Amino acid sequence: MEAVLDELYTTPPSAFVARREELAAAAKAAGRVEDARRVHAARRPTLAAWAANLLLRSQPEESQRFLELGRALREAYDSLDSSGIKELSAQRRRVVFALSQQAGQLAEEAGHRLSDTVQQDVESTLRAVLADPDAADRWATGRLEGALTPSSEFPSGPAPAARTPRKPSRQAAPPPSARTRTKEDELAERRRQRQERLDQARRAAEEAAQRLRDTRAEQTDADTELQRARDRHAQAQQQVSAAEQQLQQAREDLQRADHERQDAEERSHAAADARTRAEQEARQAAQEVKRLTARSR
Repeated sequence: MEAVLDELYTTPPSAFVARREELAAAAKAAGRVEDARRVHAARRPTLAAWAANLLLRSQPEESQRFLELGRALREAYDSLDSSGIKELSAQRRRVVFALSQQAGQLAEEAGHRLSDTVQQDVESTLRAVLADPDAADRWATGRLEGALTPSSEFPSGPAPAARTPRKPSRQAAPPPSARTRTKEDELAERRRQRQERLDQARRAAEEAAQRLRDTRAEQTDADTELQRARDRHAQAQQQVSAAEQQLQQAREDLQRADHERQDAEERSHAAADARTRAEQEARQAAQEVKRLTARSR
């Protein structure tokens, strides 16, 4: 049943209702009434939601990495400074744009070219997946019915200040120099952790962008090979058509030749019969001449 619903939500919206009714009728005919009810209750997705579902199902590995990237970015943004946030925001925009373009290409290959407005809705959905864990969970089902909008974008300014550590009790208060060293150590540790998270997020974003570039290059190569195969198929089809025409012409020539052969055979038989009769008449005439000659003597 889950596979049936997955397949339904990757069906183009224009064919969704007909396919839904077909699947529901099949389930009902098989006696699975509850399954038929679930299928019939499915709502037709918008074009943008369908493209996002198609992307998830067609590119499962890339989609899983995108979800992991979202988790890494959300964790990283909690502790980054403004420069780090700015850098990751730029990488995030590049990844979202590349992946949304891939969704648009998949939709076009399925027979539906996305308008600019729908393409923007796809980008909005992918931004929501990165920023919002609930949106990420909804997209991960592959059954979106409508485009997603981030409930809140990633912050663009400095991250909130870290919570001030609890002050130690007076009885355990270290001397001023020790407190200074402790603060410096805490700040250094926070900076180290923040830098580590930033580096991890950068690596995740760069790897995701590289994988998308590789995937797009592979798609381009596949499209080129597909076009070549189509050209070869068209050429072969033309050759087949030409051969079929030649074969048809040869069959017609053979049929004419067969008729001519039959006519010639009939004429040959008639001529042979006529010759036989002529020979017989000639013999009879010769015999008559011979007889009359003998009598005249």
